[in-house]
Amino acid sequence: MAAFVLPALFFLALCVSVFKDRRRFRNAVLFGLTFVTLSAALLFQVTALPPWAALTIVALAFAAPALGTMAIGGFLIANGVTMIRKEGRRPANLLSMFAGLGIFGMIALLIAVPMFHSTLLTGLAATLTVVVAYVSFVFLCFLGYAFLYGRIKVRGDVDHVVMLGSGLIGGDRVPPLLASRLRKGQEIYAAQVARGSRPPVLLASGGKGSDERVAEARAMADWLIAEGVPAEHVTLEDRSRTTEENMLFSKEIMLADDPGYRCVVVTNNFHAFRAAMMARKAGVNGQVVGSPTARYFWPSATLREFVAVFWEHRRVNLSICGVLIAIGAAVTLAAA
Repeated sequence: MAAFVLPALFFLALCVSVFKDRRRFRNAVLFGLTFVTLSAALLFQVTALPPWAALTIVALAFAAPALGTMAIGGFLIANGVTMIRKEGRRPANLLSMFAGLGIFGMIALLIAVPMFHSTLLTGLAATLTVVVAYVSFVFLCFLGYAFLYGRIKVRGDVDHVVMLGSGLIGGDRVPPLLASRLRKGQEIYAAQVARGSRPPVLLASGGKGSDERVAEARAMADWLIAEGVPAEHVTLEDRSRTTEENMLFSKEIMLADDPGYRCVVVTNNFHAFRAAMMARKAGVNGQVVGSPTARYFWPSATLREFVAVFWEHRRVNLSICGVLIAIGAAVTLAAA
């Protein structure tokens, strides 16, 4: 039972951290550490099983990740092709393909290195593997907790439903991605009205881009009103250019309306956890919920969100990567 002490401690820390604020990135790391240590603890228990069962479990424990990694690599490459076909060749649309190619490139490297019988090359490959393993661990933490965060339901009444803007089609029309956010906001609004509660204010947040004829907030408000939402229940925040500004400027409007406001912020599901971290940083009193996104768009968008989160915490992440590289270099030089 001693093997389960560490995962239990990580799980307890996760529960405390989530209770304090669901929007912290450290929740994702604690979630990942809980899963990893629990998996290791369970593997330690195989010694109590018959030899054939223990060997089967150990074989599966090593084979499943290897086969899964190759399957994920193939999926990402196929998704990259789909993204290019449907969304164009912009760099952001190539992320899933590059990630898939990187996975197979790493596999090829690990297969090829032993053929050269080079201590230096082996050390470099081992160091790269450790760094990639760290980045992969952080990504899986992000992915797993983002999935859990996305399961949060809106409970009780809110004063405002903040809907984050995105680019417009033709400079003045709401695209499907943004329409998904507006429908989610409208659903929250309708559910609260159906309960007999005071209707929340639908706060459309988005400024005017250089290639847009109207502010995103104006196009969003027009869309909502055309869908039957009373105009007096819609408010515009039309100054913001980034998600951070969405949060800050919307917060100003909500505070002016009611210093004790409670809100919910709506964005697409792939963006929900990162937007929640931004809401926490801006001091917005509310959780973030996600609206559906086309399945083919989700992998590339999620990778883009992870890169942004990884870079936002670059001091910690780059420091850890630097330490791992330094240790790898020292071990390699010592062995050469």
